[in-house]
Amino acid sequence: MAIWDDVLNEQDKKMFSKAKMGGTRGGLGKNPAIVVVDMTYGFVDSRFRLGCSESGYPAVKANALLLEKARNKKLPIFYSRGITELHNSGNGLWKGGEGEEKSELENTIVEEIKPLDHEVVLQKRRPSAFFGTNLVDMLIYHGVDSLIITGISTSGCVRASVVDAFSYNFKIVVPEECVADRSQISHKVSLMDIHMKYADVLKLDEVMQWLDK
Repeated sequence: MAIWDDVLNEQDKKMFSKAKMGGTRGGLGKNPAIVVVDMTYGFVDSRFRLGCSESGYPAVKANALLLEKARNKKLPIFYSRGITELHNSGNGLWKGGEGEEKSELENTIVEEIKPLDHEVVLQKRRPSAFFGTNLVDMLIYHGVDSLIITGISTSGCVRASVVDAFSYNFKIVVPEECVADRSQISHKVSLMDIHMKYADVLKLDEVMQWLDK
């Protein structure tokens, strides 16, 4: 049973079946990389306005397992984190918290999964880890043909990064336990949407098994 099954009615299921959506899995390519989207204290920890410890820290724990495996396999690993501008034109039109200043801790990647010195941390201003960054040319440098995308939030920055990765013709896998959202309905529906259209949403155990092949 998929995590989103309880939000679908019979008509939805029929339409997805009719459209043949979500059934074919592309899997990973020969040269995968990891992209960890915005696993910062500001999104993970309930001390902060956008944080949700109940869903954030379990995702941190799952990411730690995945990253250990990826590092043993010597896969390229990329992180993204947001930055706050002094000028509104740089911060853009985000809804909520307009003009607020963020502490350094909010934009700090959680200690349990902090990047190693040789791993890239992308600074981004918008939802996607691709928008306004040089992620694509670094993936090309490493000969990457597929991505495992994790992070927070499923409905926002993770989904935006998945759509952009799909648009660049990367195969994509999203480990279910490695992503999180402050809203469970948004989490489930976004995973459904990702799986039906753009990527393979799989259990972490299955992803780990693929990495061992």
